[in-house]
Amino acid sequence: MARIAFIGLGNMGGPMAQNLIKAGHEVLGFDISLDAVGKHVAAGGIAAGKPGAAAADAEVVITMLPSGAEVREIYLGPDGIIERAAAGALIIDSSTIDVETAREVAAAAEARGLMMVDAPVSGGVGGAQGATLTFMVGGSDEAFARARPILEAMGKTIVHAGGAGNGQAAKICNNMILGISMIAVSEAFVLAEKLGLDAQKLFDISSKSSGQCWSMTSYCPVPGPVPTSPANRDYQAGFTAHMMLKDLKLSQEAAKAAKAPTPLGAGAAAIYERYVDAGEGARDFSGIIRFLRGE
Repeated sequence: MARIAFIGLGNMGGPMAQNLIKAGHEVLGFDISLDAVGKHVAAGGIAAGKPGAAAADAEVVITMLPSGAEVREIYLGPDGIIERAAAGALIIDSSTIDVETAREVAAAAEARGLMMVDAPVSGGVGGAQGATLTFMVGGSDEAFARARPILEAMGKTIVHAGGAGNGQAAKICNNMILGISMIAVSEAFVLAEKLGLDAQKLFDISSKSSGQCWSMTSYCPVPGPVPTSPANRDYQAGFTAHMMLKDLKLSQEAAKAAKAPTPLGAGAAAIYERYVDAGEGARDFSGIIRFLRGE
């Protein structure tokens, strides 16, 4: 079992760290929220003072941070993880950030002789709690091989996407598909309502026809057809609209840099921005159907 420093114990990082504890690892936890650290300790973890100090005392360092700015600061800043990490440590960044930052931090880690992977996740809070996350991993074959058994304590599907930054590239592309498809499914249900077609009937047809997709069959945005979807809990967030907007904006930044045409991605980002600006950022992203209805 490994001694792991886990930086970022929020809605996703907290349960991920708890699953590492359940797997028998010793987990040093750091978060700016004292409440989050308290929950970590109550679950059997150890409170860490600062990210750099935690990294210096660990074999593996895992981060789950809000944005590329925090990743740069915690990894590259004075007394940061890259500077303080123990020789031979493995570094795993599970934040969802821009590809450029992921590759810059990986290069800094490599220059210090450290192995690093970018390993963003899909599966939301439920996946983090149930240890069923999908990890999209970028890094060398050797770094991936070292990271895999650690990731398997937190997830069900572990995919090596290629070199440094490719995990972030995969996450950005995947969530652009998700954002677009949720809007499409929601538009179809709104149209069905206007045409007098029962939502369950549309689901029964489309879930078995060419309209079938994850947003339809696993996360249906109307109450009823999929009992586990947030639509049955007043759109209590599994994955917030704010986080979806963040990922869609990352996709558009990447598309601009790569000169890739993504008109539907741009449209989805604009729609979610209006939804978030209406005060619904903390709501589940599938609640976009309410915005499309004009509610």
